[in-house]
Amino acid sequence: MSKTYIIIYQLGQGYNLDKIVEYLKSFNGWARITDNSWAISSTIKATEIRNELLKYKGEDGRIFVIKSGIEAAWSNTRGKNQWFKDNL
Repeated sequence: MSKTYIIIYQLGQGYNLDKIVEYLKSFNGWARITDNSWAISSTIKATEIRNELLKYKGEDGRIFVIKSGIEAAWSNTRGKNQWFKDNL
């Protein structure tokens, strides 16, 4: 069963943004929330997502992956509102 995760990152020195975007877009469902945050649908665990992103964040970068909660509200995201309504 798919779960929706919110991924937030702050890139460090030596990051590879192209690889991060490629990885996040590889999921069946995804939406970009802001420049540094995404929502994805996945059957894998948050730790697995984090571990993959660690390869690309840069040496002092930060990664945060959390399973979507019960309630959400948003304004002016980069993704489509319907995707968020269906998945968050």
